[in-house]
Parts: sequence; C-alpha cells; structure tokens
Amino acid sequence: MELLHSNVLGQGDPLIVLHGFLGMSDNWKTLGKKYAANGYEVHLIDQRNHGRSFWSEDFDYSAMAADLLQYMDSKNLDRPIILGHSMGGKTAMHLACSNPDRVSKLLVADIAPREYPPHHEYILRALEALPLDQLKSRSEADEALSETIENWGIRQFLLKNLYWKAPGELGLRINLAVLKNKMKEIGEPLGEGFRYKGPTAFIRGGASDYVSDSDRLLILQHFPRAVVITLEGAGHWLHAEQPEAFLRESLNFMKS
Repeated sequence: MELLHSNVLGQGDPLIVLHGFLGMSDNWKTLGKKYAANGYEVHLIDQRNHGRSFWSEDFDYSAMAADLLQYMDSKNLDRPIILGHSMGGKTAMHLACSNPDRVSKLLVADIAPREYPPHHEYILRALEALPLDQLKSRSEADEALSETIENWGIRQFLLKNLYWKAPGELGLRINLAVLKNKMKEIGEPLGEGFRYKGPTAFIRGGASDYVSDSDRLLILQHFPRAVVITLEGAGHWLHAEQPEAFLRESLNFMKS
C-alpha cells in the first residue's frame, strides 16, 4: 500500500485532521497552525483520490480507515486524537470503531453516522466540464464554474484542487472518474455493530442540515460518550465559516 500524503505541524500530543469530500489537507492549514500553537503535533492528511495522495479505484470507508491505520503505524503515532470533517468524519468514525484502542478521542465535524443520499453530482459534472486544456488561469476556471455553481465560496473551495501539471497546463488533484462512480459509498451509514466508547464530540453547524436533532439517538448508539455541540449560524463548512468558535470548542473538548 502507498502512504497518504501529509503536512505535519508542531510538536506535542498527536492530532490527525481529515478533510471532507473534494477537499484537501490545505483546507485545514490555518486551524492546523493554531492547534500546533496549543501544544499538538498536527498531521493534516490528504485522503486517497484527494490532494497529493495516491489515486485508487478502491474508494470506501474501510479502505480509507486502513490507509489511516497504515499512516499511523508508519509515523509511530500512539493513540492520536482524530478530527474529521464530513467525509473525513465518517473515515474517523470507522477507524475509531474498528480500532478503538488506537484512538484517544474522536472529534467529528458536521456529519452523522447515518446514510446520506448522493448530492454532489452537479459539482462533479461542473468540474468534469472544465476545459482544462484551454484555461489559462484560475480566474478563467472560476468564470467557467460560475455558469453552474453560483456560490463564490464553494467555487473557491473547489478551485483549490487546480494545479499546474506543466507550464500552461492545468490539472485537478482529485480523481474525478473514481469519485463520480463512488457517490453511493460516500453516503454509506456506519455499520450497525460499530461502537466507540471513548470520548467523542460531534460539532455541528446550526444552519446546516447534516446533523439534525433526530440524529442524536443514532449518534449515542454508536458513540455512547458523545456530546453534540452546535455552532449557531454556521453551515456545513463550519470550521471555515467560524474558525475561532470551532477552535475554541474543539480545544475545550481535546484538553478536557
């Protein structure tokens, strides 16, 4: 197996951070530096088929949890805290439930253990339609995406995946073909017998519909020690929308 790409910041207790679908470790660099300043050795991870990590036809949560375990072994990480957003939160749940002795605390950002119907198709179609061989700049790519995706913030998030493969030639750091075929796997619920009895926090956005009040019972079935924390007014990208509040709540939990 190939090793996941990471960016390691700081020294101290190990903290692994996992981005969401179509994201990358760079999305967490600003918060990562703040965690490092608070005494953590922060491992910002690119999950498979994302960022600078390897591409693979296999793409499901058991594979991504196995990637993470292999990464932890390679870095001799003893019982890190694991923080995951959205898809990364599902990966973190899988690892904690399948290897509870390897995780000291679990922090899940705006995702529940339930099934989610595929809902990113329009984004993948828009990215697929980008004429990468004709685009000469990020602003041209933004203009092309704006025809399908009106939200400026979402476009900027997606455009982080653009890079120069060669002078004058743009490419995408995400494996679009595989991700498009694996939409169902992204939304899969946590397996029925999966449990993690360690300290767990779910931080949700008050303006997001990803974690509802009705999800609390299911969360406690899988994570009996879980607390649910709400950032009022924040959407699904709560760590980017309210970074100071997210930092405060996550550090309170991590240091408790």
